[in-house]
Formats: sequence, C-alpha cells, structure tokens
Amino acid sequence: MSRLTTITRSSTYVLTVAAAALFVVFCAAFGDGLLIGALWNSARWLDSPLITYLLLALIVGAGLLQANRLPADGLVLRFPHDEWTPGQTEEPLFAKLLFGNVFWALLWLPLRFFAGRMWLSAGLSKLANPAWTESGQALHGFWKSAVAVNASGQGKIAYDWYRNFLRYMDDQHWYVWFAKLIVFGEILVGLALLVGGLVGLAAFCGAFLNFNYGLAGAASGNPILMALGVLLILAWRTAGYWGIDRWLLPALGAPWRPGAAFTNAPHPAGAALDAAPASPSARG
Repeated sequence: MSRLTTITRSSTYVLTVAAAALFVVFCAAFGDGLLIGALWNSARWLDSPLITYLLLALIVGAGLLQANRLPADGLVLRFPHDEWTPGQTEEPLFAKLLFGNVFWALLWLPLRFFAGRMWLSAGLSKLANPAWTESGQALHGFWKSAVAVNASGQGKIAYDWYRNFLRYMDDQHWYVWFAKLIVFGEILVGLALLVGGLVGLAAFCGAFLNFNYGLAGAASGNPILMALGVLLILAWRTAGYWGIDRWLLPALGAPWRPGAAFTNAPHPAGAALDAAPASPSARG
C-alpha cells in the first residue's frame, strides 16, 4: 500500500503565499531596514529594500511558474507505506514532503535568500575594510576582546579550551591570514545560498562559522543564521531545487551514490530533482 497526496495548483499557490510571507517576516524581524526606508542604499546596496522586493518577486515568480507547469488536475504523489526495515522508524509524510519533495522546495527559498543575503552582506562589508583583508587587525581585536577576562576570572568565552585556542592563534599572528579566510568564506557561503549551489555544504559551513562566533561570545544574528543553516542542511536534497542544485546534484550525486557525471546510469535522487514539475515521470 502507498500513502497518497496530491500537489495541485491551489496548494502551490498556498505554498507560494507561505514562502513570501515567511521571507517578509524574517526581513522585518531580523533585518535592519530591509523593508522600509529609501529603496536604494548605495553604501550597503545589498541591504536595500529594493533588493528585498526583487528577491520577493523571485519567490512569487517561482511559485507561479511551478503552478503553471502542473496539470490542471494536479499530480498524485505516492509514498510506499509497507516497506519496512528492521530497526528503522517510519518517517512522517510531512517530513518526506518538506525535506525531500521538490514541489515543496518553494518553502526553502525564503530561508536561502535571507541567510544568503546576510552572509554575503557581512562578507562584502569586510571585503572593503583593510583591517580585514590586509592587516587582519579587525580579527585581532575581536580575538583580544573574546579572550579577555575580568578580575573575577569571567569573560565572554565559557570554555577555557576555546579561550586558549583563540589566544594561541592570536599569539601566532594567525589573524593576518585567518581574517581573509573569514571574509571569503562568508562571501562564498552567501553566494552559494543565494544561487542554490551545494546548499547543504554551504549551510554547514555557515553554521560552523556561527558556532564558532557563538563560542567566542558573539551573539548578534548568529543564533538565527545557525538555526536556518541547520534546517537547510536537513533539506540539502531539495533546498537548492530552485537554483543550481537542480542540475548540479544529479550530476555529482553523493559519496554513497555517484551521480551522472561519474557513471553511465542516471542517479535516482538526481532524476527526482531534475524532473520538471509537469513531466510525466513525476506523476508517480
């Protein structure tokens, strides 16, 4: 037996509205001036409201495109219900749709766009600062502040081993090259999330940066970005469907199953990603 669910144009419109609303909520709650104010900010152009509206238009456009490519009576999706492996727990249908179905990939667009924009903006702002790209003094100051302790022995860092680790890197003057690594790392993570290329890997790298920033005592937007990163890691198979991963993942595959670029046989997961929403193969 199989569990059945149907993806229709109406349900796609609902997903589109939910995705657009989610993006607006993130920009309003966790962004600074992303929705209101002057449309264009030449000093920080990526944070301009105009960019927000353009990204919002892309989300809506993706939803309308998917709805338009669906048959009028929708597509029936079948999920086997009677295939059991000893010791394996059953995955809820909602989780299968959210993390593994390309028709629900619309919901990952707002998370990708918001997190990618934040990372790229942070990286570009550092790129224009010689204290990050030349001397590394900006990172040197951050490390010095992070490892400092008061008279009672308390500081920003909760773990002595991490404080000693940062102190060692600072004493070795590693901040000169490490600052550049952070700058270009943030830029690459942001670009990858925005264009949907290797989203799972990019989200992991971003979450790892957030984890280290948090260990160093920096809160800021790190909790939000790390939470979004974890969700995108879980959805690595489909989060980049509306992006480069739509073609890249089927070609590369995964370490446990090479993709079409390394074998003559099509990659099963890749076939699901590469199938257009209206293709006969997607009708189950």
